[in-house]
Amino acid sequence: MERKTVDVIIPTYKPNKEFLKLIEKLEHQTYPVNQIIIINTEEKYFSSLSYGHQFEREHNVSITHISKMEFDHGHTRREAVAKSKADLFICMTDDAMPKNSTMVEQLLAPILEDKADFSYARQLPRENAGVIEGFTRHFNYPKESRIKSIGDLNSLGIKTYFFSNVCAAYRRDLYDELGGFVDYTLFNEDMLFAAKAVQAGYRIAYVAEAEVIHSHHYTNKEQFHRNFDLGVSQAEHPEVFDAVPSTKEGKKLVKKTLQYLRVKKQFFRIPGFLITCGYKYAGYKLGRRYEKLPEKWVLKFTTNREYWLKKNIRNATSAIDPYSGYGISPEERKNRIQKS
Repeated sequence: MERKTVDVIIPTYKPNKEFLKLIEKLEHQTYPVNQIIIINTEEKYFSSLSYGHQFEREHNVSITHISKMEFDHGHTRREAVAKSKADLFICMTDDAMPKNSTMVEQLLAPILEDKADFSYARQLPRENAGVIEGFTRHFNYPKESRIKSIGDLNSLGIKTYFFSNVCAAYRRDLYDELGGFVDYTLFNEDMLFAAKAVQAGYRIAYVAEAEVIHSHHYTNKEQFHRNFDLGVSQAEHPEVFDAVPSTKEGKKLVKKTLQYLRVKKQFFRIPGFLITCGYKYAGYKLGRRYEKLPEKWVLKFTTNREYWLKKNIRNATSAIDPYSGYGISPEERKNRIQKS
C-alpha cells in the first residue's frame, strides 16, 4: 500500500531558537514529513531568527509572511491548509516540541489503521513547569489513549470535543468535506472543528503515545485575558458550547488540583491557586457576556485587539450591496452573488 503523505502546518509569531530545534526534530521523524508549511506573523521577527541562514534552502519548508492584522486562528490555518497537497496534515504551534522521533508515526497510527479520522497528541509539561501547571497537563492529557465519538457526549460532556492544534492530525479529504476551520474566530478553532466532526459521526483519537513538550507559565493577568477570549469564543458559538458547557469540567479540574496539592502537602500553594482561579473565572464570565460590555473594556480585556478591529470592519461592510446602483434587477443581483 502506498504511504500516505503528510505535511505539518505551523503558524509562528516571534519564534525563538527553540523553533529551529522543532524544525530539526520534524525533519528526523520515523514517518517522513513531506513539507513544513509556516505562516509567520510579522516578517521582521522571523528575519531576526533566521539571519545568516538560507532557511528555506536548508530546510524543507515553505514560508508565508502576514501582518498581525491579517492573523486569525481559523482563517490563517485555512490558508495554510490550502497550500498543502498531502493526504494528511498535522497542525502544530511554534512552542511545541516532539518528545522523540516517533511522534508523527504514533499520531497518525489511529488514522492510518482506520480507528479514527482525526487525532491529537499528549502534551507533557516542560522541566521548569510549576507544580500546578504540571498537574493541569496530566489532568487534560492522561496516560491512557482513547477514541471519542458522538456516543461519548453523555459521559464526557465537553471533553468529547476536546482537541488541540498544539499537535493534531487531520485527514485532508474529511477536513474538506466538513468545510475546514471556521474562517473567523478569536479562539478555539480546533474544538469548533472537532465538534463539527463528532456531530457528523466522525471519530477523534487522543493518542497518549504521541508526545509533545508544551506548557506555559502565565501570570494571573495573562490567565484573565486568555479566559476572556475563551469566554468570547464560546459565546460566539452557542451551537457548540451551550449544549455542553465547560464550567463543569473546570470545576472538576479545580477540585482535583486541590486534592493533589493536599496529597503532596503543598498547602502553601493553595491560596495562590485559588486567586488564579478567581482571575480565570472572572475573565471567562466577562468573555461570555462581552456583548454587554463597553467596547473599550473588550479591547482592554482581550489578547487580540486586531480581531475586534476586523470584526468592526466586517460588521460595517456586511450590509453593503456591491451591485447596488448599477441598474440590475434583484434577480440578476441574486444570480451574480450565487455565481461569485
